[in-house]
Amino acid sequence: MIFLLVFGTLVFSAADELITKGDAAYDNNDNKTALVHYTAALEQDPQNCDAAWKISRAYADIGDDKTSKEERTAHFNKANDFAQKAISLCPENDNAHLYLSVAIGRVALMAGKKTQVQLSQTIKDEAEKAIELNPENAVAHHVYARWHRKVATLSGVAKAFAKVLYGGLPPASLEQAVAHLQKSVDLDPDNVNNRLELGITYEMMNNWQSAKQSYEKAIALPATKHKDGTYQEEAKERLKKVTSKI
Repeated sequence: MIFLLVFGTLVFSAADELITKGDAAYDNNDNKTALVHYTAALEQDPQNCDAAWKISRAYADIGDDKTSKEERTAHFNKANDFAQKAISLCPENDNAHLYLSVAIGRVALMAGKKTQVQLSQTIKDEAEKAIELNPENAVAHHVYARWHRKVATLSGVAKAFAKVLYGGLPPASLEQAVAHLQKSVDLDPDNVNNRLELGITYEMMNNWQSAKQSYEKAIALPATKHKDGTYQEEAKERLKKVTSKI
């Protein structure tokens, strides 16, 4: 962040003003406009760490909305590039590490099993680093929980492949996934996706009652973010399934 002291008054730089505009667009679920402002901010101030990691976040979110694999991959790769830049600018910034973990995770989703296994360690390391730097980062706990769930539920073939090539994967468990998702819920209780993913994890553990409660809470929350409606529709469908199990 750059600012000037003029006659005893703080005057924020053009980059800061552009980031503020980007944040307003992001809060309004307009990632494309946010990206324009964040990119302009980084052009104004090439050393601005916040602009870099927020560009990464915007590319990752926009990529989620793309339909073709090529477009999604291109956006996720850009998210990766700008997260790497953010880390080079501010290696002790939790969000820089968080959004590198997010970007690599999105890249992995578009790749084959071999690449997913190769990238798994980095996803874990960056999410852990974000939590180490800021234990109150709700998104970092969410991402780390998703890593635990993904690795804990890998197929036997994938685990055998990882063992042959890399000596195995780091320990992961659904219990740790629940613990970190619950932490993300505690830190951000109005986040629909936190509740949905906690419910999915309980469902994988055959804990139908806890899954039901999580889905009900996800459905009851106000839809304020871009994909909340989609998450709530999924929660409704899953709620029908788990209710039949009780």
